[in-house]
Amino acid sequence: MTDSAADRASGLPLHGVRVVEFSHMVMGPTCGLILGDLGAEVIKVEPLAGDNTRRLLGSGAGFFPMFNRNKASIAVDVKHPRGREIVLRLTAGADIFCENFKAGAMAGLGLDYAMLAPLNPRLIYVSHKGFLPGPYEHRTALDEVVQMMGGLAYMTGPEGRPLRAGSSVNDIMGGMFGAIGALAALAAREKTGRGQEVQSALFENNVLLVAQHMLQFAVTGVPAAPMPSRISAWGVYDVFTVRDGEQIFLAVVTDTQWAQFCDAFELGDLAADARLASNNLRVQARDWMMPLLRERLADFTVAEITARFEARGLPYAPITRPQDLFDDPHLAATGGLAPLTLPDGRATRAPLLPLMLGGARLPLRLDPPAPGADTDAVLAAIGYAPDEIAQLHTQGIVGGPAPDAKA
Repeated sequence: MTDSAADRASGLPLHGVRVVEFSHMVMGPTCGLILGDLGAEVIKVEPLAGDNTRRLLGSGAGFFPMFNRNKASIAVDVKHPRGREIVLRLTAGADIFCENFKAGAMAGLGLDYAMLAPLNPRLIYVSHKGFLPGPYEHRTALDEVVQMMGGLAYMTGPEGRPLRAGSSVNDIMGGMFGAIGALAALAAREKTGRGQEVQSALFENNVLLVAQHMLQFAVTGVPAAPMPSRISAWGVYDVFTVRDGEQIFLAVVTDTQWAQFCDAFELGDLAADARLASNNLRVQARDWMMPLLRERLADFTVAEITARFEARGLPYAPITRPQDLFDDPHLAATGGLAPLTLPDGRATRAPLLPLMLGGARLPLRLDPPAPGADTDAVLAAIGYAPDEIAQLHTQGIVGGPAPDAKA
């Protein structure tokens, strides 16, 4: 970590906490991202060629730059005894070890919790897997796999067409729960002096996401319908297509809002209709009410509808594409997008964590690192002499800029 980055971390809640991140893709890196944004020193251990996530195309092209800021990178051949020794020495002084490789992979490297705990009894070991221990734990899971088997894809798509959510929801939330578990274990360590293993899993995370639909069935005895054909809890809660084919999401969820909505669009006949007098009645009347509302609003522009909803404090939303958010005025005004330099040198901006501490957003202190960018600094910090570091480079055990390549 550079001096300036360390200075920016000094006032953050996890300043002084060291995290060894042994992860790839999204789930494990999300845990490291959260801990790093909160001020921890996160050291990402990568293969000599760099994390394969760096080279993903298509929908994976944004994974590495989004989930690997505020981290240092050390490139190590952990299958070589001297490479494993580096990881062990690093872990001996760490507070948290974070991994998300398939079941058995870390044990095969001699880096599972059972092997590391005796080395560092205060270590908190965060393991991100497809499933928590049980009959499924041997399976290989991906976000889409658990969305399909965990009911989320069924709820998202139309009848007979299960559809995954449009983001890596389980990977990201699984990493969040890993970080929450790590924070809880840090608090427990203050009382006991000992670390523990924390486990987070994609499938169980997905089950939490659909739990409201499970409990809906428990309460009503009626299975939850997929979202496109669901029985809404609200009378008006839908996307409207209006003038010039533009679209806008409109919500009218209380009786007070219904009166304001009818006033805004001069719908006095509907305001006086006893069949629409309450939200539950409007839910029951959706089959005939919604086509009528669509007809009444069809000649308005999105801008006109927005102005009327905004003036009355009614809920609405434009239909926005992810790339449009770079120009979102709220994000621009609140500092929600931080300047970020990609590993190839290009400049962009990235969303910060959606929270504030003490009235401030958590800063972006370090750009996503180049592979092995911090190898030498980390090795020196854990006691390797310059000639030892040079030898490790020469023997191909570590990667990154070699000592003699530095000015």
